[in-house]
Amino acid sequence: MSPTEYVNIWMRPERPARGPKPAYSRAQITEAAVRIADAEGLEAATMRRIAAEIGAGAMSLYRYVPSRDDLLELVADRLMGEIDVEGMPSGDWRADLTRYADGLRAMWLRHPWIATVNRSLPGLGPNQLLLIDRVMGVLDPYVSIDENLGLMAILNGYVEGAAREEVSGAEEIRRSGLSESEWTARTYPRVQQVAESGKYPIFTKIVMEARRPRLSREEQFRYGLERVLDCIATALPSTAGPGTRS
Repeated sequence: MSPTEYVNIWMRPERPARGPKPAYSRAQITEAAVRIADAEGLEAATMRRIAAEIGAGAMSLYRYVPSRDDLLELVADRLMGEIDVEGMPSGDWRADLTRYADGLRAMWLRHPWIATVNRSLPGLGPNQLLLIDRVMGVLDPYVSIDENLGLMAILNGYVEGAAREEVSGAEEIRRSGLSESEWTARTYPRVQQVAESGKYPIFTKIVMEARRPRLSREEQFRYGLERVLDCIATALPSTAGPGTRS
């Protein structure tokens, strides 16, 4: 399909101007896809499986969602809608960005299969557009739009990286058939052997001295997030409020 033939899903009318009311909606299809993905993984959310979930014919759903890419677009935007940005910007940039980061991480943990959705370009769905306006609006009074984009990339990169690591680690442990404590106990002899060898002094310091690996996942996330927000603070004028440079 050439660029001139492609029509973004958000530019397609959901129902025809004339004729009978459609039997289903994009929202129904999207919700069914999310339920299936939560239970069985994203690959299980095929049109045939979604159709069975809502009691429709598989081919009839293509009238509402023309392609797999369109389905992923709808699903991704649906997940963005779970992040609470009500009341942003509030005037407290650090509190707003903390709330956004917490919401983004929580969404990842609720739907770990999002790690399999390889989308780097904006889809321009309504929830994503609202998210952009509200979250970037937090720093808009203080920095240029280019600086804002760069700072948001740092924040989003941290949250996504931390969540992706948490999700993949949990999945690796699940596949091992062990509990987290059992997995840790199984790896301890090798950790001890390496530390006692004296060949890797930095690794030994991590094992023997570092506090961060002993924190809970929530505490580790919070520690890193505070460092990221400190970094953002250095780019803001003193008028941005508490936590910024003077």
